[in-house]
Amino acid sequence: MLTSDFDYHLPEERIAQDPVEPRDASRLLVVHRDGGALEHRTFRDILAYLRPGDLLVANETRVIPARLQAVKEPTGGRVEVLLLARRDPLRWEALVRGRRVPVGQRLRFVAPGAAAGPEPSEAAAVVEALTPSGGRLLRFDEPVDGRLDALGVVPLPPYIHRTLADPERYQTVYARAEGSTAAPTAGLHFTPDLLARTREMGVEWVSVLLHIGLDTFRPVTEERVEDHRIHTEYCHLSAGAAERINRAVAEGRRVVAVGTTSVRVLETAARGVTRGVAPWDGPTDLFITPGYRYRVVDALVTNFHLPRSSLLMLVSAFAGRDLILHAYDVAIREGYRFYSLGDSMLIL
Repeated sequence: MLTSDFDYHLPEERIAQDPVEPRDASRLLVVHRDGGALEHRTFRDILAYLRPGDLLVANETRVIPARLQAVKEPTGGRVEVLLLARRDPLRWEALVRGRRVPVGQRLRFVAPGAAAGPEPSEAAAVVEALTPSGGRLLRFDEPVDGRLDALGVVPLPPYIHRTLADPERYQTVYARAEGSTAAPTAGLHFTPDLLARTREMGVEWVSVLLHIGLDTFRPVTEERVEDHRIHTEYCHLSAGAAERINRAVAEGRRVVAVGTTSVRVLETAARGVTRGVAPWDGPTDLFITPGYRYRVVDALVTNFHLPRSSLLMLVSAFAGRDLILHAYDVAIREGYRFYSLGDSMLIL
């Protein structure tokens, strides 16, 4: 399977730079896998496609202020650091952008806009190792978790060139567990009122967790899809959540995943299980491509994904590559807004 099979041309003006207000006023492209019909709706219209008894599964991760500025010691050169995943209380995997940042380099972190003078730092780390994915393993002198609000900013994807007036617009309204470097963007369209209305109509909600990391920022670069190795990300599915999901499966109720990250949690937890899911806590390296047989997910809420990305391959595995690329072509012609702050798709 060729990576180029998942390419498409997106005019730059179709990349959303600002969120729609209110959240549920974004557009919704409804894709029917049975027959291939497309419908153009508004996100709040999703209620028309949900049924009493449906189980919506959402990722409750919260984006941390993971983009930091650092000064190299003793030279004073500036570098930018993007924390990707905490490996233990002192060690973080990170992307480091700057010239010559070798193993052994010491970094002093400064608050946004601060001078690079010799005053005591709020945090310092040393580059302990290079990672197989091209990043760095940083060992901090002390745990840095509690200092991120002062030192860092919430990172936006590189294709968004404006600063958000309200950083909370890059968080879902149900974000709870801090640890992600990107938002699970399919959930950005839900409002508290819309959540309440789904519950009033008998739709059940369950939360899972996946902290989004490196693969959000990197396309598949290998010529053959099979040669790509996806970066592991931490996910968690509790025993209580597994019980509720398994009850829905046993009763024949639909499991609706809110976002590709929820898909990865569900399908990871289904591996090795005859039916349904088992509790899970740990990393996942699940790479879903066409030919994969979905075990749990019956419907999917998702945004529009980058060309040649693992996420585009995941949704193509769910609905078929030809149908997804046709839907994307229609969405471009109809003026839909793409990527993290853009419009939404419901695949039934």
